[in-house]
Amino acid sequence: MRGLKTILFLTISNMFMTFAWYGHLKFKEYDWGKNLGLISIIFISWGLAFFEYLFQVPANRLGFKGDGGPFTLVQLKTIQEAITLTMFMVFTIVFFKTEKLGWNHLVGFALIVLAVFVIFKKW
Repeated sequence: MRGLKTILFLTISNMFMTFAWYGHLKFKEYDWGKNLGLISIIFISWGLAFFEYLFQVPANRLGFKGDGGPFTLVQLKTIQEAITLTMFMVFTIVFFKTEKLGWNHLVGFALIVLAVFVIFKKW
């Protein structure tokens, strides 16, 4: 159960972080965002990142073996990276419809999934 909760919290945290890092690139398409300066955009992104931390920190505490969770530190980071790329791909397809994901992106993503397998495999 802790493992599933960890993955859920990491997914939610990555949703906020993806919007904090890349969502502002769409602000200029809206009336309210056309004249925002860089400092305003940074503060909005920081505000979104605050919510990311509300999920990221508990996820790592729940999931870390040293705190009774099922994952090592390396496994936690690997899960987080795989979720980040998944979230980014969905975000790109949904919000940046002009961006195209090519075969090389999919192969790269598959290699990261393979990395998850390699890291979690007991050799």
